[in-house]
Amino acid sequence: MIEDGPKRTVEGTLVKVLVHRRDERGMRLEPFASRCVRRGEVHELLTTDHRHTNSTDPVDRVGFLGFVEIECGGVLDRGDEVHIGGTRVGTVLGFDACHFPNHYNVVIAAETPVTGADLGLSPEQPVTFRAC
Repeated sequence: MIEDGPKRTVEGTLVKVLVHRRDERGMRLEPFASRCVRRGEVHELLTTDHRHTNSTDPVDRVGFLGFVEIECGGVLDRGDEVHIGGTRVGTVLGFDACHFPNHYNVVIAAETPVTGADLGLSPEQPVTFRAC
């Protein structure tokens, strides 16, 4: 059974750049393949080379990109492409809720864990999440 139909691109703005990485973060992905986000919410973006979406597998190797303010509400789905400043960063792997309800950690699958500094990010760059 097919459950997903077309959806809008979720847009946001980078509000803070992060420059650190961790090799033993120990995050756990939520068992959910999607999360709704509202206009005005701020969520953290990070990259990993981890590939499993099983919530029992820890996500250890991560690079922190920064925080994004959501400009238009919508649905973020596992597999959505993430672009910052027009550059493709990777795809949504899942969500860690260790800081929720303050914010979600949006975990992005990338070739290697990169930081905001590695990508030369700066505040006010546009961020988009779009279906593949």
